[in-house]
Amino acid sequence: MNNLPLAKTPPMGWNSWNSFGSNISDELIRSVADKLVELGLKDAGYEYVIIDDFWSELERNGQGRLVADKKKFPDGIKPLADYVHSKGLKFGIYSCAGTHTCDGYPGSFEHEFVDAATFAEWGVDYLKYDYCYKPVHSVGENLYKRMGMALRSCGRDMVFSVCNWGCDNVSNWIRESGAHLYRSTGDIQDNWQSIKSIAESQLDRECYGGTYCWNDMDMLVVGMDGKGDNDFVSNVPDRLAGCTETEYKTHFALWAMMNSPLIIGCNLNNISDEALKILSNREVIAINQDLEGRGPYRIRHWCNPDHAFALIKPLCGGDYAIGMFNLGDNASEMSLQFFDIGLPYSSGYGLSFRECFSGKDEGVFTERRAIKLEPHDCRIYRCKLTKVNSL
Repeated sequence: MNNLPLAKTPPMGWNSWNSFGSNISDELIRSVADKLVELGLKDAGYEYVIIDDFWSELERNGQGRLVADKKKFPDGIKPLADYVHSKGLKFGIYSCAGTHTCDGYPGSFEHEFVDAATFAEWGVDYLKYDYCYKPVHSVGENLYKRMGMALRSCGRDMVFSVCNWGCDNVSNWIRESGAHLYRSTGDIQDNWQSIKSIAESQLDRECYGGTYCWNDMDMLVVGMDGKGDNDFVSNVPDRLAGCTETEYKTHFALWAMMNSPLIIGCNLNNISDEALKILSNREVIAINQDLEGRGPYRIRHWCNPDHAFALIKPLCGGDYAIGMFNLGDNASEMSLQFFDIGLPYSSGYGLSFRECFSGKDEGVFTERRAIKLEPHDCRIYRCKLTKVNSL
């Protein structure tokens, strides 16, 4: 252990669940590690390769230890972790606070310390810890504190990713459990309504996440395009699976602005150029990874308050990130009055706007900025205070 704090910024990486479900293997995970490097995603900040559920045998071995599925991972987990590390990446795995995982594999209930030690021996750097099959009379808060303590005593630095779906008022106690991120929502699906409902559920909850313990709005579905082996994520009623490029862009922008961890869920072996461009955008990623870790606040549009709004986030060095969003189904203006963010005209200052997706400088504005947004669209700006007159 290096005794340095983990998760100073929201973790970034890839997880197997969204696209592959149970269809995982040693070969797949190695190919993902290769692709993260080959596609430039490692250089963009994505560093964790995380196996979700379905990786173990259905029973522990005679010593009470978890064992990798011999067909999926014939050489075990450690050689796979070693391969991921050889690429300059970090390796993550999955377990559960209950007696079993969500798909019926052995959970870590009352095995916390031996499992933490096993993961450390294998070279695990990140543990996603789910909440299925928790005994009714056990207290979830205590179970997460138990695993948090087990990880801190295992001899290896490990990011602790809590996944209890926002239950049990988790935001009120999760930081002191030792967790580095915690799920605040149910599982995401690859459709616009799911993205929208998750984002709306977390707006105005800025105080519940920050440096070293981030509010996790679930994995990204950017680039899934309605495909994948996980029926829950990909197959939804009325063939609504998949999103437009605009909707995926807005999804990524919301997660970035709201300080959610950025965990890719699409199949990197057939990712589209458009999806790769969204996920690789360094300017948007920089907003998510800003070292101050400040959450944004919301300003609603005065004549469309239910659907159009701006998110304003102070950044290191005096810059501001300003995201303008239209989550509605009709085109809308979004007008931001600078007085509402603490910048009156009488100050003599305006804001310079640089749009992060296009990379274009759009000029200096005073008093307000008004733009028209198409349905489900957004603009993400990095803004600087600029002296405009001598009032």
